Parts: sequence; structure tokens; C-alpha cells
Amino acid sequence: MIRIFLCLFLLAGQAMAAPIRIKDLVEFDGVRGNDLVGYGLVVGLNGTGDGIRNAPYTEEIMANLLERLGVNVTGEAFRPKNVAAVFVTATLPPFARSGSQIDVTVSAIGDAKSLLGGTLVMTPLNGADGQIYAVAQGTIIAGGIAAEGEATRVVQGVPTAGVIPSGARVEREVEFDFRTVTSLRLALREPDFTTAARIESVINSEFGRNIALMSDAGTVTLDLGRTRMASPAHVIGRLENLLVEPESRARVIVDQRSGTIVMGADVRISRVAVAQGNLTLRVEEAPIVVQPNPFADGETVVVPRSAAEIDKTKGTGLAEVPESATLSDVVAGLNALGVAPHDMIDILKSINAAGALHAEFVVQ
Repeated sequence: MIRIFLCLFLLAGQAMAAPIRIKDLVEFDGVRGNDLVGYGLVVGLNGTGDGIRNAPYTEEIMANLLERLGVNVTGEAFRPKNVAAVFVTATLPPFARSGSQIDVTVSAIGDAKSLLGGTLVMTPLNGADGQIYAVAQGTIIAGGIAAEGEATRVVQGVPTAGVIPSGARVEREVEFDFRTVTSLRLALREPDFTTAARIESVINSEFGRNIALMSDAGTVTLDLGRTRMASPAHVIGRLENLLVEPESRARVIVDQRSGTIVMGADVRISRVAVAQGNLTLRVEEAPIVVQPNPFADGETVVVPRSAAEIDKTKGTGLAEVPESATLSDVVAGLNALGVAPHDMIDILKSINAAGALHAEFVVQ
């Protein structure tokens, strides 16, 4: 018998949004990180490295590394199982200085089974411009574990990827003189005209003059010259902790795979009537073994025997969901239908199609 069980989590927000710091609502134009990538070699693996025949690039990088260290390996055949070729990725944070350390992520690109216990050999990390900005090296903390025997293998997590905390040291700084900036744009993470207007008002009130101007729903521009402060850094340090009450569109998020439903605080439903039924599918297998008579020329066969049944239970009838003024009313009205989570998702789809759900409906 096959039954489907799903879980529903209905998260209700407060009627009024709590004030949020400006630094948590916006990105400061020009203040961002830069992605780095490198190609390196992990050594010291316990027989879980690349197969050289299947990953010839591992042999190539290992030969180049040994030659740089003064070891002549010309014409030699490598067959180790304790090395693996990897990609190394990291993010160079804004205002990172030479000598500071950053975290790196290491991922196998060959047929290595696990990077657990391995050590990343010195690996240059390049930016999008091809320049080397950091060098990574260190012991890998793998994100999983694997065990195998002669006939079976068990894997938990992802042992072919791991991290090295503070595993790279910055060697080159990104050239950016923040002191020469005369205007600065604040980019809202969730563009909204009301939120942008509130940010503009709060900043102007803090400085006592009009230094902020809302350009559009996602941008607020600052005239740093009118702040009369020593540097742009002082301006950001003063305004990033100002509190603003953000606004957002009413939104309903549905994940059909897990049966999760998330509703924002501004979701509203018009008065609507809903009728819904339910189906239960049962499939039972009871195969029969048929054997030939004694001393007969025949063979044993398995005859399949299946029983399938569809049970359509009676629904709750036509139920009314009243017009809702708050999220609590929406939750109470939907819960009054007394249906399963999977059915609740279908009901929300139908209510949205009928035009009674006043929110952006997002299906994942």
C-alpha cells in the first residue's frame, strides 16, 4: 500500500514589521567582495585519491610541482592513490589587506572518493582579471565520510568537498581609494519604493539636511560632500545602524516537494467558497510461485498478482473562507477547512486562480 504524507509549516509574521538596520537592508555601491579560483593538488589521502589513468591532469600537475621543487621526474610513471586534483574557491572580502587570511573551499574534480585528511599544497588563487590575489594551503576539513568493503560502500555527506578555515593569505589588494568617493549609492536588497523613501527620510533626519535622494525603488543616492564629515567611511559608520521599518510585497511561497507553505504578514484573502475531495491509492503485490509436477520437464516461475484500489473519500462539502483582514484571519480560515498539507497547496493554487488571493504566489 502506498500512502503519501506531507508536512505543513505555516509561518505567520507579525502585523507590523520590526525596524531593521540600514546595513541589513542595503548594499553599499563599490563595497563588495571578489571571487577567486585556483587549481591545485591535495596530498596525504588514505588511498582515496584520483585514479591516474582516469585523471591524467592529476599526474601532470604533480609532475610540474615536483620539478619546481627540484625533483626530476621525466619519463617516470606515477600511480599513487593518495593525491587528487581540486578546484579551490574563495571570496576576497572588501578592504582586505595584504597578510589577512580568508576561508577557502576545496572540491575534487577527478574520481577521488574522499578528501578527508588531505592537505592542500600551495595553490595560487586568481581573480577575474587573471591576477593572483591570494595563496591557499592547509589541511582540509571534509564535509562527509565514506566507508567501503569488498562488496559495499557507504557514503554520508559529501566527502569530495571540504573547507580550510583561514586557509588562504591575501597577497594583493584590490585598488580602490574609498576616500575619494563624492557620492554613494545604497542598493536595496529587496527593491521597494516605500522602503527607499523611509531610508531617505531617516538619513536626512539624522544629518539634519537633505543628503539622501531616492532615485528609484532600489536605489538611494547620498551626496557625501553635504555631510561635512571627515571621510565617506565616517558617513557609513554613522548611518548603517539607523533603524528603518521595511515594506515588502505580500507573498505566498509553496514548496510542493516538502509540503511547506510560507506566508507573509500582508497576505489577504477575499471571501471565497471552497469544496475539496480526497483520494487514497492502494497497490498490493502478492506474487505466486508455480512449480512443475514431480519429475516433469519444466521450470519454476513466478506469476505476478497485483491488487490496485482507488478510494475517493467524501470531502467536507462547500466551505466558506471569510474575507480576511489580518494574517491570523487567513490562517484561521484555511485551517477551518481541515485538509491535509498537500490539499492545502492545491486549494491555495485554486484561490489564487480565482483572484481571491491578494499576494504574489511563488511555487518552488
